[in-house]
Amino acid sequence: MDRFEVTGGKKLSGSIIPQGAKNEALQILCAVILTPEEVRIENIPDILDVNLLIELLGDIGVKINRIDRHTAVFKADNINIDYLNSIEFRTKSGRLRGSVMLAGPLLARFKTAFIPKPGGDKIGRRRLDTHIIGFEKLGTRFEYHPEDGFFHLDASQLKGCYMLLDEPSVTGTANILMAAVMAKGETTIYNAACEPYLQQLCKMLNRMGAKIRGIGSNLLTIEGVDYLGGTEHSMLPDMIEVGSFIGLAAMTQSQIEIKGAGIEHLGIIPEKFRQLGIQMEFRGDDILIPEQEVYEIQSFLDGSVLTISDHPWPGFTPDLLSIVLVVATQAKGSVLIHQKMFESRLFFVDKLIDMGAQIILCDPHRAAVIGHGREQKLRGITMSSPDIRAGVSLLIAALSAEGKSIIQNIEQIDRGYQYMDTRLKALGADIKRI
Repeated sequence: MDRFEVTGGKKLSGSIIPQGAKNEALQILCAVILTPEEVRIENIPDILDVNLLIELLGDIGVKINRIDRHTAVFKADNINIDYLNSIEFRTKSGRLRGSVMLAGPLLARFKTAFIPKPGGDKIGRRRLDTHIIGFEKLGTRFEYHPEDGFFHLDASQLKGCYMLLDEPSVTGTANILMAAVMAKGETTIYNAACEPYLQQLCKMLNRMGAKIRGIGSNLLTIEGVDYLGGTEHSMLPDMIEVGSFIGLAAMTQSQIEIKGAGIEHLGIIPEKFRQLGIQMEFRGDDILIPEQEVYEIQSFLDGSVLTISDHPWPGFTPDLLSIVLVVATQAKGSVLIHQKMFESRLFFVDKLIDMGAQIILCDPHRAAVIGHGREQKLRGITMSSPDIRAGVSLLIAALSAEGKSIIQNIEQIDRGYQYMDTRLKALGADIKRI
């Protein structure tokens, strides 16, 4: 398995373009199954998770014309339903959590679907309850077959209904939404996720002929239609990459410009980095992070220690808490990081402590970070990447540390970030894939 060898302590400079959004791509690519007509997708991130999903689409019979690594035309006019109940499909789809979102489009168009136990990151429990309960309310029957590890779903006819989701799950909302667009009658989804990626999916479906109202809110109303047609769609810039590059610039004391950052879709993300004392300038749709010797964490107005926690959109995304935690290690001041959603996502802080960071892991969800304003620099070590976001956080730490670091299991980074070593080298980083 490949590793990154990183020699840190070097200032970087230059501009970088964020990739297409990974989490949006997984939803959008599943939606191509909803129509037998051609769907052209642009700004596709060239990463392992997305390429695996495209491979899965090809396996189930979708015709794929990959014009280049970031543009493809899909035509789902001859789907092989039998393949969905095969060992091959279970094995491949079980490696990718995003494959669960194939179920909604399959139920809508073909009245049947198979969901394997979810794969992906080892960051704690990721329940399927929201998906399954939503499908049930639309009229789907399901059984879990332990002998093959599949949930078997069957819906002779989907019927619209009112539902209140127990959690604003992004993948759950997307899955139920894609099933509901071709259900009979009207569906109302309350406590729906409203992330920009979900808004993008809704807009794409409406261009295909769906009738979705309430886009951008947590109350979606869907009037079912009988047929959806082809369309074109381009992915937003990946907000998690944008946040990662802001953190990278601050940690390495570098001036970096993020080109085409999709600022209007970043929500509260820039403000959270400003709370850590990081300066940035908006120039049109570009973000310039100037070189900073020291950045100081703000406190609350009453003088108490800052807490940064994740919330459903438009709150702070949990995918950036790992980045914020690492960046705080070299700030001046203290912050409590509260990861509410996943109970194992902070289990990489032991590597940062080994590098010299001052962190107290209070419990599986909370870590207190004491920053000393670069007085105690991190030192290079050998470490392994437990999940996508922790992997890039450790990479940022290694780039700012003194000496050489080895990062193992970098397949986790490749799952979510395209050409990361190549793009960092262009900024002046000393990084090798070995």
